[in-house]
Amino acid sequence: MTTAEMRLEPRAGAREWWGLVVLMLPVVLISADNTILNFALPEISEALLPTGTQLLWILDVYPLVLAGLLVTMGSIGDRLGRRKLLLIGATGFGVVSILAAFAPSAEALIAARAALGLFGATLMPSTLSLLRNLFLNREQRRLAIAVWGTGFAGGGALGPIAGGFLLEHFWWGSIFLLAVPVLLPLFILLPILVRESRDPVDAPIDLLSAALVLLTMVPFVWSIKHAAEDGVDLAAGVAFVAAVAFGILFVMRQLKLEHPMLDVSLFRNAAFSGAIVINLFSIIAFVGGLFFITQHLQLVLGLSPMIAGLVLLPGLAVMIIAGLAIVPIARNVRPSLLVAVSLVFSVLCYGSIAVQGGAVGVLGVALAVVSLGIGVGAAETITNDLILANAPAAKAGAASGLSETAYELGSVLGVATLGTVLTASYRGHIVIPEGVGGADAAAAGETLGGAVQVASELPSALGSALYDAAVSAFGSGVSITSWLAAGIIVAAIVVSLTTLRHAR
Repeated sequence: MTTAEMRLEPRAGAREWWGLVVLMLPVVLISADNTILNFALPEISEALLPTGTQLLWILDVYPLVLAGLLVTMGSIGDRLGRRKLLLIGATGFGVVSILAAFAPSAEALIAARAALGLFGATLMPSTLSLLRNLFLNREQRRLAIAVWGTGFAGGGALGPIAGGFLLEHFWWGSIFLLAVPVLLPLFILLPILVRESRDPVDAPIDLLSAALVLLTMVPFVWSIKHAAEDGVDLAAGVAFVAAVAFGILFVMRQLKLEHPMLDVSLFRNAAFSGAIVINLFSIIAFVGGLFFITQHLQLVLGLSPMIAGLVLLPGLAVMIIAGLAIVPIARNVRPSLLVAVSLVFSVLCYGSIAVQGGAVGVLGVALAVVSLGIGVGAAETITNDLILANAPAAKAGAASGLSETAYELGSVLGVATLGTVLTASYRGHIVIPEGVGGADAAAAGETLGGAVQVASELPSALGSALYDAAVSAFGSGVSITSWLAAGIIVAAIVVSLTTLRHAR
């Protein structure tokens, strides 16, 4: 597009910018939902007494369903109407959030989280598609997409603070009720400020492709969880092979379809593929790290949820600042080097935690999270820019969908890998003191939260012995998990130096 053609593009006015503010509401909510639940894990463990596997699934099932349906829901929105789908999804998300808040059991909470993933998948693709329709001028659209992307980091920063405040004054279910006041303005203002849009190409919805995505992701994640917890066995192998087979079938089908659900030809570009992988690896390490850091702050160091959220706030704020500050630097430094150097900060974060294990204090956690925020914030900005820059203009929407899917899949795998390793290590190292038996011993041997709850109900000496044993076992798991997270970041650095070396 020439400069003259760009000048002819209509520029957005106040209505469109206010429309962007409204579209940011579900973006911030989805991002906050990815981090806020970590702070409620101790209370959920004590209230619902889930097994270690159930605790992981309470976290896993939401981003798993969300990631599996993002591309599908984006396709449905193109045909049904993006604004209409956004309103339908917001309604479902609000109703299920209320049900999740009053879930009577771990099984009910897992089911509610799965339904939240279903409706959450309608929100993200719809907001980005509507945003692109609001801002026709390319320069304005770039700024709007940058603001939209910043909503993820902003929501991540809001989650710990809002979650900490709610858990300080209310019960664990209150974190789900946060969705109701956030989404209410959407129903009023969206029809006024944002016009409806559809894809002019009336292509049918390919339900088989949607099914193949889920059949690829569910057994893949399950195989990782099962292998980490029970070792590599026949069941894990069969699930992994099934995931690969369904993934191949999905790719083959997309190559044959006239209007594919996902344009797999985008992956032929090395910089594009590399940026997707770097996003995936960095989010795996980031979300997996939050899984044990939030528990460490509350259950080991004894901080209240509110104070624990404030400890993490500087790191999440630095993530936003790093994402914005890296833009002018990127004009003069190659992306491959810039991403690699940024991720070194994340390696330092996990390396410091791994060395200290269970002995890391509040200041150490805060400094580690700041390092993690610098690394992830700067790297994500560069890679997201590369994803859009290396995709044809006509396929920018598909490229954005892939970026979102990598983010959500990274959330799934972060808990599935690092969380499962931590849980398995805890179970392997916990030594239940004599005198603790039956259901108490079983609960204490499953999770740190269960051990803390049991210890609080035992006689003083026996409770202290159980608590010390649980903290020691958890610290051993933290060291192992941190080394694994550092290794994942190192792999992302290698990918950056190889796949992005020709990117400008």
